[in-house]
Amino acid sequence: MKNIEKYSRGYFMPPVKSLKWTEKEYIMEAPTWCSVDLRDGNQALVVPMSLEEKLQYFQLLLEVGFKEIEVGFPAASETEYAFLRTLIEQDLIPDDVTIQVLTQSREHIISKTFEALQGVNKAVVHLYNSTSVAQREQVFKKPKKQIIDIAVTGAKMLKKYAAKTEGDFQYQYSPESFTGTEVEFALDICNQVLNVWQPTADNKVIINLPATVSMSMPHVYASQIEYMSDHLNYRDNVILSLHPHNDRGTGVADAELGMLAGAQRVEGTLFGNGERTGNVDIVTLALNMYSHGVDPKLNFDNIPKIIFRYEKLTKMMVHERHPYGGELVFTAFSGSHQDAIAKGMKWREEKERQYWTVPYLLIDPMDIGREYEGDIIRINSQSGKGGIGYVLQQKYGLDLPAEMRESFGYSVKNVSDRKHKELMPNEIYDIFTNEYVNINTPVEFINYRFTQNDHYETIVSILMNKEEHEFIGVGNGRLDAISNVLQNQLGIHYKDLIYKEHALEIGSGSNAVSYVGITAMNGDVYWGCGIDADIMTSSVKALFSAVNNMIVKLQLPVEKKVIFSNGS
Repeated sequence: MKNIEKYSRGYFMPPVKSLKWTEKEYIMEAPTWCSVDLRDGNQALVVPMSLEEKLQYFQLLLEVGFKEIEVGFPAASETEYAFLRTLIEQDLIPDDVTIQVLTQSREHIISKTFEALQGVNKAVVHLYNSTSVAQREQVFKKPKKQIIDIAVTGAKMLKKYAAKTEGDFQYQYSPESFTGTEVEFALDICNQVLNVWQPTADNKVIINLPATVSMSMPHVYASQIEYMSDHLNYRDNVILSLHPHNDRGTGVADAELGMLAGAQRVEGTLFGNGERTGNVDIVTLALNMYSHGVDPKLNFDNIPKIIFRYEKLTKMMVHERHPYGGELVFTAFSGSHQDAIAKGMKWREEKERQYWTVPYLLIDPMDIGREYEGDIIRINSQSGKGGIGYVLQQKYGLDLPAEMRESFGYSVKNVSDRKHKELMPNEIYDIFTNEYVNINTPVEFINYRFTQNDHYETIVSILMNKEEHEFIGVGNGRLDAISNVLQNQLGIHYKDLIYKEHALEIGSGSNAVSYVGITAMNGDVYWGCGIDADIMTSSVKALFSAVNNMIVKLQLPVEKKVIFSNGS
């Protein structure tokens, strides 16, 4: 690509190596989650939410289980101010939930913020000012000392206004654009703010280190976080928080490694909504922990319902491939994937294993409100016999023999390929029934009756060319006797009969289903399926279906050789 020389690495490594986080295998407990959907997420919407929509979204966040929710920037607009006052005056904030508000380090904004907070039970007041080299040089045109003065002055004003405002307040400071700030300077400005607030065990403060713009690989951010964690003043009384954005597509990785490096709190949004490429996605973060057997302390057991409400209120769409939430993330179209999933599901059912280990599925879709039917295996021209067979079994109770699944799989793939579309389960079932089930032309089975001596003897009624005939057959078993009628008296020759039967337990009362495969004299295999309340009748119908498929495909003549009729 052109112009690569114009780009440099604008981030800063810590002055000493900070790599203790690399020794940890996984995140062992959930952080404190803070949703910033109603502030950071809302300001990034093409059309920000109305007051009523924000109230509905706030309720959604409560149902998910957030205990800290940033509700806005009350000094920024009348809607933001009114929303906060509505929450307080209508007593809509549960006792165990803390709201958070954002303010710049400017006195008229801080004053307006505390005015909006009057009478709140508990609130985090989030103070920020930008500290990066680019912002200092290009926007503020101020040296480091004056940037520190902005933060320290703001910290003092928070204490002043909190002291004369009814409510319980916790302080939070963010060196905005932390990732573009020299780490030593970020540490200096945070420590000077901490010296103003002097946190205690009973009155902890939050230091939030945002990847306002994600600038480095995740391991660099983790090293920055670990250095800050190791060197902050009052560390035992500081809650170290992250606010990763997703400019490089690494927001989740930044947060995960940052937690390994010492962060105790994460600010983010549902499905990653936010400015530019968005905030860190809390759904993904939480369910990543869940996949490791760690309780994320958030409730995502009905993802489809959450997505419906999220999309309705934000007018944003959750992408089909979005981790965990996307419509297709548990879906396999590939034949080999489908086969492995189907076998894994069957193995789990038979073995009753404690741990979820189904191939290709990180977690059990049912645990987050997704359905096996229609979610896991979907059929198109890339699908294989295992997936197609799985759909028929799960949806319709049809457990096809392995050889028949392969034959039917080609039929389904050909239809999907010809139509250039995914096939729904009902379409697959229709193809199966039209091609295999109770096929009665050109030779239609009508009825039979048996007698048994040393062998089975049958009189079977058959309709051909609109004429009914009766034939006598003898065999080692009932199906063999009828098969001998077809071969010896109608001249329909085949070999290697394959047979399988089972009860049809889905949607059919007490019906039975049988499958028959026959090998034509040229080596091709033809299949049929019979469904009937009587297991023997279903077997006969399956045989006739297979024979009819062979006759039609090979254009075989059907000749009447010996006819038994009216007892003569």
